[in-house]
Amino acid sequence: MASVSGAGRHVSGGDKVRGASVVLSGIEKRYDSVGAVRGVSLDIRSGEFLTLLGPSGSGKTTTLMMIAGFETPNAGDIAIDGRSVVVLPPYRRNIGLVFQNYALFPHLTVADNIGFPLKQRGIDRVTRARLVSESLERVHLPGYERRYPRQLSGGQQQRVAVARAIVFRPRLLLMDEPLGALDKQLRENLQLEMRRLHADLGITFIYVTHDQEEALTMSDRVAVMNEGIVVQVGTPEDLYDRPCNRFVAAFIGESNFLSAIVRGIERDMLVLDCAGTTVRAIAQQTPIAGQTVTLAIRPERLRFADAAAAIEENRIAVTVSEMVFAGDCCRYLCHTASGATVVLKQPSGSMVRRRHRGERANVLWPTGDTAIV
Repeated sequence: MASVSGAGRHVSGGDKVRGASVVLSGIEKRYDSVGAVRGVSLDIRSGEFLTLLGPSGSGKTTTLMMIAGFETPNAGDIAIDGRSVVVLPPYRRNIGLVFQNYALFPHLTVADNIGFPLKQRGIDRVTRARLVSESLERVHLPGYERRYPRQLSGGQQQRVAVARAIVFRPRLLLMDEPLGALDKQLRENLQLEMRRLHADLGITFIYVTHDQEEALTMSDRVAVMNEGIVVQVGTPEDLYDRPCNRFVAAFIGESNFLSAIVRGIERDMLVLDCAGTTVRAIAQQTPIAGQTVTLAIRPERLRFADAAAAIEENRIAVTVSEMVFAGDCCRYLCHTASGATVVLKQPSGSMVRRRHRGERANVLWPTGDTAIV
């Protein structure tokens, strides 16, 4: 077991490491008069996989860079394991980092690239070789020690970058869009490998992406950011099924937005007038009767039905305007009599009846899948 200089820690190849806790307390970052991050507070648990998700310019990468120490907040505090690190330089924080461009040294072999942080910490050659080999095993690249980055595919380079970030056994790993340059199929495969690696290592992952599907697939919790603030934090299921506002409902997945007027409450259910018919939603809030609200319904929660709706389902009459076959599903664009647009996704199959342009139909969905945003 070899000591890590400057960090007061040890490098060990075999034992599972306890992840670091990270607390952001009202951190802000301004560039001239522009607020890139505006009062972000987050409590990231030990061993958690937390993703910062948002569009370009939302502040997610700037937040990550402040945790890493490459940016200094103008206000607020960052604590790792209860200790403020705002004044610590990056090399004193003992954090693993993976970037989108991998940042591998082209003139060094895979072994030397991975072993670089160990060499910087004064680890002896024999121990370095052992830890490099173990890291390559973890990322499923055994025997690649003597290759150079130019001899690797994009996916292999990404794995080498991850191996370099974990070789010194940090308790915290930061990743900024590490899969962004890869094709869809490879990206999806590596998402699952990232989850496996997280479970195997037991360390805390903080991950940045603008890809909502990636965030939902990989994360324990997701912090949705927009215009420098955290809009909502929750599990993937919470964010998808119970978005707090229209931005979250639109950014994570796809939603239909329908205007409705509140009529009252019956048995803890809101009764609303929507598109000329009565619908119901779970009363998570208590808007005033007569108030206009916006309903959000996921396209895949809708279905066509000719029979009467069950008591726990909503029903709206529509006319099919367009149908697009997308392999695993058919995507229908429909309109209500009032002109509202409704998108419905129906699983495709030989036993599923296709609807045609101009056809009138009834659309049903469970009341519990109706969010008020």
